This record gives sequence, C-alpha cells and structure tokens, in this order.
Amino acid sequence: MEKMTGLSSSFFSDFGLLLYLEELNKEEFSKFKLLLKNETMERGHCLIPWAEVKKAKREDLANLMNKHYPREQAWDMALKIFDRMNLKDLSTRAKAEINWAAQTMGPKDTRAGEAQGNQEEVLGDGTEYRIRIQEKFCLMRDKKCFLGEPKDFRREIADEGRELLEHLFDVDVQTGEQPQTVVLQGAAGVGKTTLVRKAMLDWAQGHLYQQKFTYIFYLNAREINPWRERSFVQMMLKDWPSTEGPIERVISQPDSLLFIIDSFDELNFAFEEPEFALCENWTQVHPVSFLMSSLLRKVLLPESSLLVTTRLTACKKLKTLLRSQRSVELLGMSEEAREKYVYQFFEDKTCALQILSLLRNNEVLFSMCQVPLMCWVICSCLEQQVQKGGDVTLACKTTTALFTCYVSSLFMQAGASCPSLPNQTQLRSLCHLAAKGIWTMTHVFYRENLRKHGLIKSDVSVFLDMNILQKDTDYENCYEFTHLHIQEFFAALFYMLKDIQGTGDHSSQSSADLKLLLESTSYKDPHLMQMKCFLFGLLNEERVKQLEEMFNCKMSLEIRGKILQRMEILGNSDYFPPQLAYLELFHCLYETQDEAFINQAMRHFQKVVINICEKTHLLVSSFCLKYCQCLRTIKLSVTVVFEKMLNSSLPAEIWQREAYHCWQDLCSVLHTNEDLRELDLNHSNLDELAMKMFYQELRHPNCKLQKLLLRFLSFPDGCQNIASSLTHNPNLLHLDLKGSDIGDSGVKSLCEALKHPVCKLQSLGLESCNLTTLCCLNISKTLVRSQSLVFLNLSTNHLLDDGVELLCEALRHPKCHLERLSLESCGLTAAGCKDLSLALIGNKRLTHLCLADNILGDGGVKLMSDVLKHPQCTLRSLVLRRCHFTSVSGEHLSSSLLSNKSLTHLDLGSNWLQDDGVKHLCDVLRLPGCNLQDLELMGCVLTSACCLDLASAVLNNPNLRSLDLGNNDLQDDGVKILCETLRQPNCNIQRLGLEYCGLTSLCCQDLSSTLSSNQRLIKMNLTQNTLGCEGITKLCEVLRSPECKLQVLGLCKEAFDEEAQKLLEAVGVHNPHLVIKHNCNDHNEEYGSWWQCF
Repeated sequence: MEKMTGLSSSFFSDFGLLLYLEELNKEEFSKFKLLLKNETMERGHCLIPWAEVKKAKREDLANLMNKHYPREQAWDMALKIFDRMNLKDLSTRAKAEINWAAQTMGPKDTRAGEAQGNQEEVLGDGTEYRIRIQEKFCLMRDKKCFLGEPKDFRREIADEGRELLEHLFDVDVQTGEQPQTVVLQGAAGVGKTTLVRKAMLDWAQGHLYQQKFTYIFYLNAREINPWRERSFVQMMLKDWPSTEGPIERVISQPDSLLFIIDSFDELNFAFEEPEFALCENWTQVHPVSFLMSSLLRKVLLPESSLLVTTRLTACKKLKTLLRSQRSVELLGMSEEAREKYVYQFFEDKTCALQILSLLRNNEVLFSMCQVPLMCWVICSCLEQQVQKGGDVTLACKTTTALFTCYVSSLFMQAGASCPSLPNQTQLRSLCHLAAKGIWTMTHVFYRENLRKHGLIKSDVSVFLDMNILQKDTDYENCYEFTHLHIQEFFAALFYMLKDIQGTGDHSSQSSADLKLLLESTSYKDPHLMQMKCFLFGLLNEERVKQLEEMFNCKMSLEIRGKILQRMEILGNSDYFPPQLAYLELFHCLYETQDEAFINQAMRHFQKVVINICEKTHLLVSSFCLKYCQCLRTIKLSVTVVFEKMLNSSLPAEIWQREAYHCWQDLCSVLHTNEDLRELDLNHSNLDELAMKMFYQELRHPNCKLQKLLLRFLSFPDGCQNIASSLTHNPNLLHLDLKGSDIGDSGVKSLCEALKHPVCKLQSLGLESCNLTTLCCLNISKTLVRSQSLVFLNLSTNHLLDDGVELLCEALRHPKCHLERLSLESCGLTAAGCKDLSLALIGNKRLTHLCLADNILGDGGVKLMSDVLKHPQCTLRSLVLRRCHFTSVSGEHLSSSLLSNKSLTHLDLGSNWLQDDGVKHLCDVLRLPGCNLQDLELMGCVLTSACCLDLASAVLNNPNLRSLDLGNNDLQDDGVKILCETLRQPNCNIQRLGLEYCGLTSLCCQDLSSTLSSNQRLIKMNLTQNTLGCEGITKLCEVLRSPECKLQVLGLCKEAFDEEAQKLLEAVGVHNPHLVIKHNCNDHNEEYGSWWQCF
C-alpha cells in the first residue's frame, strides 16, 4: 500500500482513528484488535502491549495507536487492517480524508502566506457531494426491488411522489409560514423510504428543492442505531467527500439545510432526555440518542428544516418531541391502482373480477392492498388457491385465513426445495422474536437480537430462504420480517405453540401479555391490533389442525380457556369501554369463525355499544350479534354505510347482496335473541329498504323488545311503518323518537296506533320532533282512548298555550291515564298555567309535571302554587327550572308547600330566587307538616347568607333527603354552616350538590369532618371548585376510611395536578364502594331529571 506522507499529527486528533473505529460494530472491533496484534507480531515487535489492546475501548485504542506509532504509521496500519477485514467502503473514505488532509492541513509555513480567497477554491461547491449522493441512492434504488413489486409502481411513485415532495415545504396559506418540520407518515411498506430517497436523488440531480435547501443530509434509523457516542459533525461525515472541504462551514449555515430522518419508528432510543440535558453544540461528542433528540426538539440547529418518516404507530411518540409540524399521510396504492394491479396479475379476466369483488367485500384485506408487497402477497395466495381448486371465498373471509394460506405456501415451497423445514425450537424462537418485537414496536433486528432469542446463523438462513425473514441489503447485520403483517402473524402464533416439554406457554409474562392484549384498544395500542386479530383467528380448531400439520409441531388450545376467563371478567365489569372497544372485540371474534366460541365469549355481556360506519363494521357486528344470546341491550348507530352503497364503484347488486344481507342478519337478532329488551338506533342513517327490513323484524311474533329508541332518525314514510309495528308488537312498551323530524303528520299516524287494542305502549318520547299546536288535538283524543300510555314527553316543540289548552281537555277527562308529562320549552306563558291548574284539580293520576324553560314568570308560578294547595292535586314532582320568576314566587310556593301533602320533588333551578326567596321556603321546610324530600336550587343567585336558613330547614325537616345548591356563590363560609348541620345525628340528607360554589381548600376540613361522622350522606357533588392539592389531601384521608359511607363523589380528576390525581386513584383502591366521576347528574325516576330519563 502506498505510504501516506506529510500528514499533520493534528489530523489524528481532529479526524483521527476514533471516528472510524466508532463505525465498527462489537464483533468487527474485536477482529480489528486481533489483526492489530497479528500485524505487529509479523513485523517482529509489538509496540502496544496486548493486555492494553485487549481491554481498550475505541477511544483508548485510538490514543494507544497514536501514542505508539509515529504520524502516518498508525493510519497506514489501520488502513491495512480495514482492507484485510474487507471493509472497502470504510477504507476508501479514510483514504479520501487523508488526501484532503494532505492538501489542506500541510506545514504551517506553506499555508501561512495563503490569501483568504484561495481557500474558497480548495473548499468545493457541493458538486462532489451531489455526485456521491447520486451514486449512493441510485445503487440503493436499483437494489431495492421488492418481491412482486407492481410493474409500473416505480414510475407511478415517481410521478405522484415528485408532486407531493415539491409541496411538502410550501407556505401554509392560513398562517403564511413555511413549515420547518414535515412528518411523512404511513403504514409499513407504503413507500415512505422510497419517497425520501427519491427526494435525495432528485435534489442531487438538480430537480428538487434547489431554491429551498443548499444541502440535504440523510439519516436512516438502521444506520444510526449501532452508533453510540460522536459529535453531530462526525455523524454528517459519512457521505461527505474530502474534496468538499470541512463540513463545518456547511453546518454553520443551518437555515439552508434539510435533514431527512428516515424510519423514526425504528430508532432504538427512548427519547426521555430532560430539556436541560440536550445539546446545542454540533461539534461536541454526545450519545447519539441525545443528538437525535436535540435535533428533533429544535435545540440543535433550530434554524434547519426536518423531514421525518414514521409508521402510524409511532406518531404519538414523535409528536411529543416536535414543537410544531406539518403531517402528511402517504396512503400507498390508490383504489384505481389496486384494481389495475389485480387485472394485471390474473390473466383470466373472469377470475380477476371475482378476486377483486372478494377483496372489495373485505375492506380490511382491500385496505392492506394499499401496500404493494401486500397486494402481491394476497394475489399470489389467491392464485395458488385457484390453481389447486381451493375455495377463494373462504380464504378471503378473514385476514387470518388468508395469511394462514400464505404461510402454508411458504412452507410448502421450502419443503420442495430445502432438505429440512424449521423444527419446533427454531419456529418457537422466531415467534418469540416476532412477539417481543410487536410489543416493543421493534421491526428491525440486529444480530444480537437474534442471538438473544436463540436464533443462530443457520436458523436465520432457514427463514431467509423461506422468505419469512429478509436481510437489509443497504445496512449490515439488519434483519426484518418480509412485512409487518408476517411478523404479527408469527407473533400471534407464539401464544399458541407448545413449549419443548409439550405444554402451552404458562409463563406469568404470557398471562400478563394476554390480559393487556384483551384490554388493548386501537386508540391506546394501535401496534397490537393486528396481532390481537391473528391470535383470535388462530383459536379456530380446524385452523389449528391445519397449522400443526404444516409446521409438524403441536399447538395448544389452552389459551382459549384463558381468553374466555378474561372475557367473563370484562363482561361482568361496569367499566368496559364503549363503542370502539366493542367493535374491535367483534372484529377479533369474527376472525375465529367459531360460533360456539363467540357464544361462550359473549355470554356474560348484557349490553353492547357499536358505531357502524363502514361495511366491515356491519359484517362483523351482524355475524357476532347472532351468537350473543344473553344480550339485553344493543346500542347501535349506523352511519355512512348505506350512503357508500350509492357512491360505490362496485355494481349496485353486489352492494345490495352483501350489505343488505348483513343488515338482515343483524336485524334478525330482534326475534332470535329472546333476552333482548332494549334497542337504541340513535343517529342512524338508514335508507328505505334497510328500514323496511328492520320493521319486519320488529313485527315478528318472537320479538320480545320492550324499549326502542329511534332518536334523530329520518322517517320519510311519516311514521306509518313504526306506527304499524306498534299494532303488531304488544311487547313494545317504550318508544323514543327525540330529534326525529316526524312533524304533525307523523304524530297523527302514531296516535292511530296508540288507540289500537294490541298496542301496549306506556312511554312515548316526542321531544324536538318539530310539532306544533295542530298535533295537540290528535294527542288529546289519544290520551283519552289509550289505556296504557302513562308517560308523554313533548318537550322542545312549538305547542304554545293553545296546544296546551287542547292537552288539558284530555287531562281533565276521567279516562286519561297519563302520570308523567313534560312540556319543557314549549312556548308556554302564564296563560297556559291557568288551563293546567284547572286540569290538575280534576286529574287524579298525573304525578309528574315538567314546565322547565317556559316564560311563566311570577304570575304563572302563582297559578301553579294555588293549584298545589288544592286537596285534589296529586302532583309528586314539579319542575319549574328556568321559568323566569323571582323571590316573589318563593313566598307563593312556600304557602302551598305547607298545605300540599303529595309533593316530594320541587325543582326551582336557574331562577332569580335569591336569598330572600329561599328564606320564605325555609320557613315552611322547617315545619313538621312539610313532606318535601328533594329540593333543587341550582343557579338561584344564592350566597352564604342563606345557609343559616337552609341549615335550620335541613335540621328540622326529617323528610328532606336531597338538596342541590350547585352554581351558587356559597363559598367556604356557607359550606362551613351546612357542614355543622350535616354532622348532627338527626340530619337525613343523602344527596348534596355543591358544584361550582366558589369553594377552596379551606372548606375541605369541614367536609372531611362531615363525611367521617355522617352515616347517611351517600352522594356529594364538588365539581368545578378550586379545592387544590391541599384540599384533596384532606378529603382523601377520610375517603379512604371505612367510616366514610359516601358512594358517589362528583370530582373531575383531570382538573387536579398529578399528586392529587394519584391520591384520588388510591382512594379507589382503599374504598372500592366509592365512585369518583365528573358527571354526577343522575336521570333517576325517583328524583332529579325524571323527564329526561327514558
């Protein structure tokens, strides 16, 4: 090798061996040491003692070599060893650095007289860097040809990608600012890396970002992960030609630089560095994790621009690091491209049409085809099924079925070409690696990862040959599964494989994994969802037999029992998550295609809540609900699905056959499930045919449904079909049509049905149904004829006083059976109260009346107060919330309370009652003849001045059980007075509302003392008060105590700091009978908002 002469010793300190030794992995570094030992021995002397070399770290070894070998000899020896290790790239770069150093770092006397202008000639203009980037990324592009890549995929991504890339850093039209950080996100395999590498190549060729960025640098996670400590300058030197001069001059102008960080999700860094530990200096050596964190968090080179690619599963983690970003999602192949690919793949056009139809009917599989490799995998698998006469419909039914077919084909091909297939030990090790990777979101494995899981080189070769694993051609010692979904399949398989002793995996870790997996949701744990689906799919006994035969090893179905145990716990829990969790559970159960298992799994669930907005949601829900035989309540919202049918590119008959068939199956639950009592279809968008199917099932003689909620639906037939269903189904007792625009004509149809002898409806909700005075005559006649209707809600309709007058004619009739009537926000005035007062005197059945949100004023309240005095008035609950009266009405009501023996619930909330009005009420409440049990005074403009009167009333009235004083300025002094009363043994208050009362931590000692001594108080609302951590600490001391009998506490945990939240969480552990929740408003029929309870 040619000797390097005239090299300054400063080169070794500035750019020396350490930089290059850092690029060696552990195995390579050990080999370098051995070759250094052999090299020196061959020369007949060893300047560096082997004991020192053996224990030396990289920096130590660089120092030793510089110390024991003069100038170029150390470098000469290092280059020779690099060549012997076949590290040609490293050796070439090092020689280039030496040449540059020889030119620019020569003897001082040679450089002393050089002018500043001559230096610019030596530094270069970036041309060499661009040439190197072109060479590197052209080579990468040519090597990166995935199996089954569509013929025109490269050209399409070039055309579509160029347009996308050009606009990534465009000025935001709303803010007028250019984004500094752009996140390119997407599923595994959609082409993120291909796109940013194209960006590098296009920039280097002069086609992209020429006016935006002077230099672009590319950092790939797989290259960065093995690095430990270095400076940011050293990180950038990997592609920097020596002829370009010092890279520092480029980095010193960061506002014109773009750093591409490719595959953020693959970085093995925790990114938990505190802000103060981050680094600003790009020349200082730091752990590479610190440098990357500093770059992302805009501490290092904050003026530079970033383009970061990541999988969707890592978006949350990335977002916590970025100050602001523009996010762009790469979706992969379009619908049109996927269609085109299928037609290209299958020469037989009839076959292609069938395959395309099957894929479109399974939205999950069709979505997977957005990834080019997955499109090929799925088409290849289906082609094999066609060739061997298999059932392609069955293969397309679930993702597990299809991937089982694909993995089977890999084993069959390997069996034909390889002497031996993987044994059970090898397979189990691979599956363990896959599972560990999914849990930790690790998809790139290095040699040490493989060894840790018992996979040696020969094992890896087997899986490489089978196309289960692949080796990265660009970076050494990097392995990955051929696609993420393949990894997820083998990860799920890990929990099914028997161990070497022939038993299932019984480790506590596996049990913990299973618990977490079943409780996972796509919102919290998106990376676990597909593995979870595959695991359920592998529970199918037929599929297990197929896999046992294929793998030639035993699998355990013991996990079925464990899953059923977890399902029982979830089913019996009061806090199972809503909507999304049920839907995801149904997706998993559908994968099993095992009716008996679904029946067992769902037998402990009495209620499900589902939001169906895609056809696949309808498919899995209809399949699973048929086998949920213990359900009593189904809450369902169907949106978009039937609209999509009209807009679909598929022939209408295919949509109708598939989607309507699923809907028919779902509706059949109404008569096949004999335990089903309640159905909620609120906010659903159903077309005429879907509604017709629903009505048919509702009329079925075996339909036992009692409660039907059809809120915010469209009834184009004017309620004729729902009315007809009432005359065919005597089991239906409750019907709520709130928010549905049925109008007066719809009410007419309903009224005709209510008169029918078969109709046994007891409750009818018509709130916000666009009704007017005109419908009141029909309703009035119906109230006289119907023997069953006892609850009618007409709230938020434009009935006015004239409409109420017509209703009152029925109320006065002896054959009217109505017991509860809500006329909230119906445009009533004091004139309407006159008719109501007369009706109430003649009606002996009406017990609950809601007149909230009507402008009754003091005059209207006086009329209602007068009727309460009448001995024939049977009202038990009167709601006058937001009725625009003053303290004058307090005097009217107080006189009626003294003589009325039936009224137990009085709601006067949100009126200008003030302290004077409450004083009048309290004068009566403290008298022994007052029977009131529930008094609501929220938002009545009260202060602490009224608390003495309230305390006296509470203490002297043994009947008073509930008192709501929320939204009043009582403050700590007022609550102190109330607490003194609550501690008295003859106080019977069970529910106390103190929401938004201006309370602070100062009142918490009084509250704590009350809770420890009061044995009757079971519910208290303290939301929207500034109690602080100090106050919560005092409360928690007593809340943990067994002496505290409180069952419900109104508090928003999120409103407090972390310490207070932990204290509240601990209360739940010590006192499981206490529920702490933000919303304390009970819609209870005995007290509170009975008119909103259906």
